[in-house]
Amino acid sequence: MKNFITKVYLIIASLCLVLYSGCTVKAASDSSDYERIMKQDILSLMMAYPDYISDVIQEENGSVHVVMKSGKKILYDDKKEKSFEGKIANPDIQDMMEHIYPLSSISKLMDKNFDPGRCRVYPLLKEVYGDSKEKVQCSLKNVAYTNCQFSGNNKAAESLELVMKELIPMAKGNNTIGACIYPMSGTFNYRYIAGTNRLSPHAFGIAIDLARDNRDYWKWTSAEEGEKRIASYPKEIVEIFEKNNFIWGGKWGHFDILHFEYRPEIIIKARYFGEKCKAGELWYEGVSTEDATIKTYIEKIEKAFK
Repeated sequence: MKNFITKVYLIIASLCLVLYSGCTVKAASDSSDYERIMKQDILSLMMAYPDYISDVIQEENGSVHVVMKSGKKILYDDKKEKSFEGKIANPDIQDMMEHIYPLSSISKLMDKNFDPGRCRVYPLLKEVYGDSKEKVQCSLKNVAYTNCQFSGNNKAAESLELVMKELIPMAKGNNTIGACIYPMSGTFNYRYIAGTNRLSPHAFGIAIDLARDNRDYWKWTSAEEGEKRIASYPKEIVEIFEKNNFIWGGKWGHFDILHFEYRPEIIIKARYFGEKCKAGELWYEGVSTEDATIKTYIEKIEKAFK
């Protein structure tokens, strides 16, 4: 009886400590499923940022970190249960990669809190694109076919140039496409997201806003009008951006239809791991192991989880 009372006391004390700290521990999930998804997330990141991520390590306490070439370690999972707003405000890598971006065409609004890619791990972005306005500006490049500047790091500007090379000829022969592209609303702008202390992706030179329509943003219009805009938005524009590793704000519940953001890790995860692995398949099934670099990434991940 005494042991039972002691156990109850310890459980209550633990709960009180969690409540006092203002957060809860993430609920435990199936360990094999959790590890498989974690490996896929990390592989997607390594493939997305090959010049910036060098390794992955698992500490003695079980915490997993992505290691940047600078030596900086970025935590995969902080083990905290968060609200949707909490994930947006202070995400770890797991939060950022949680929602799988839909690569298929859509004609309706996404669910309210389904915003794949809207969670951004700022330590990662700062490592890749610059941790100050000056450093970001130093990396900017003029993008051919436009008057835009975009980050030259991690093939961002190169990818936007490929988009425009394909889109602009289409726009000349299709007024609907042209009206959605011109006049462009901007790329680099070192600013914070309105009402927050979080930098906009425009501050890193990795986002472009095309021609503005008053139905484009969830704060400007009703859900009904936003859905009409999504249904009529040229699918060709979205497909060309996605092919070049951009996500579209039209596929967010908090829709931002004129917004495209260079996020290769989100597109790569969707491309290779959009469906759950079938029983018996390897966690990296579908990824080419003929590629020596990818094979090395897989080996590093496997080593970290031995």
